[in-house]
Amino acid sequence: MRVFITGGTGLIGSVVIAELLGHGHTVLALARSDASAQAAKEAGAEPLRGGLADLDVLRAGAGQADGVIHLAFANDFSSAEAVAKAVAEESAALAVLGDALTGSERPFVVASGTPHVPGRASTENDPVPTEGPVGGRGRAVTAVLGLAAQGVRTTAVRLPRTVHNQGTGGFAGLLTGIARQSGVSGYPGDGAQRWPAVHALDAAVLFRLALETAPAGTAWHAVADEGDRVRDIAAVIGRRLGLPVESVPPETYGPLGSIFAADQPSSSAHTRQALGWEPKRPSLLADLENVQP
Repeated sequence: MRVFITGGTGLIGSVVIAELLGHGHTVLALARSDASAQAAKEAGAEPLRGGLADLDVLRAGAGQADGVIHLAFANDFSSAEAVAKAVAEESAALAVLGDALTGSERPFVVASGTPHVPGRASTENDPVPTEGPVGGRGRAVTAVLGLAAQGVRTTAVRLPRTVHNQGTGGFAGLLTGIARQSGVSGYPGDGAQRWPAVHALDAAVLFRLALETAPAGTAWHAVADEGDRVRDIAAVIGRRLGLPVESVPPETYGPLGSIFAADQPSSSAHTRQALGWEPKRPSLLADLENVQP
């Protein structure tokens, strides 16, 4: 397939491109800067200049492709306003991409997040949240999956709280960044809450499998580690950085504080059985050993 991808030069997107190219697909990658365009070229993809807010460019990219993978997000969590702006931008982009694919039966794979279900690990059958700090993302992805009834082979790959590679990425990466700035490797509350995780290279395989074979209207969990305790994550970070490990207020994490404090393990049993996906890369705690002092 010729695949149009957004977010193709990020932590996840860069390895998704490599995975696609390694299995015979070609890639058209949205590139919002000269540097991103050059990175896409060096990776073996054809760049298409534009950002997530350039709706005409998105429509053109989808029109040139046999399938679409959407990964781009502003990732600005500095304030509630910034999060709302990023969610609104992504929602508009998804609507345009979906419209461009309507009636074509082409695959449209979107990145989502594993849901939080009190008292147990979430599964692929659980709905994503449509309220809260990032509820708009849940509403947008739900709308995309609904396009299955309009001739689009839509699927959602739900990513866990940390997608990591070489000790960076996701919520654990945010913990590391805050630890460097504050001098404390912190965790909210008692740190017993669990976060799921996956290595980026394993996640890339699932995005390819969803593109190639997943039925329309389905959701899949890119989860390798069902749930590591946050204080265990913070302990590795603290040891690697030579910093004390302590509980800190949830407010430390700004608009994501309530999410950081929640226990949110997740299962991928159905994904593994149905799509034959099997994570092979290092676990989060092992990969955090790559954090540099």
